[in-house]
Amino acid sequence: MTEKRIILEMGTGNDLYGADYTKAAIRAVHDALHHSSIVLFKSLGYDHLSMRVQVTIGVQEPDKVDTDRVAAELPRGRAEVTAVFGGLNVRDDEQDTTHVIATAAVEAYLPVDAAEWKLCS
Repeated sequence: MTEKRIILEMGTGNDLYGADYTKAAIRAVHDALHHSSIVLFKSLGYDHLSMRVQVTIGVQEPDKVDTDRVAAELPRGRAEVTAVFGGLNVRDDEQDTTHVIATAAVEAYLPVDAAEWKLCS
């Protein structure tokens, strides 16, 4: 049985005044999740715990993302969160603040036995 990606969703999130990379990352994950509705678990009898969810967060300072807090936001599956360099910081010198913009890619994988699936025409 091989693991196959069944979902790929993207999202963006920000923290405008706190420069909180984790808050921006969580908002990006929530944005991505609001684009999905996974009905196959109930429809096909899959246990959502068999799903691995790989989240990649892009921010300018990846080491400032609490990946455990981001993982805790995922309602289904076994979460793996990685923070990488990406996203965007917008500096406002007049207000002496940095606006943090995070991007998220949320991928869901399920173990799939190809022999159990058949295409019909």
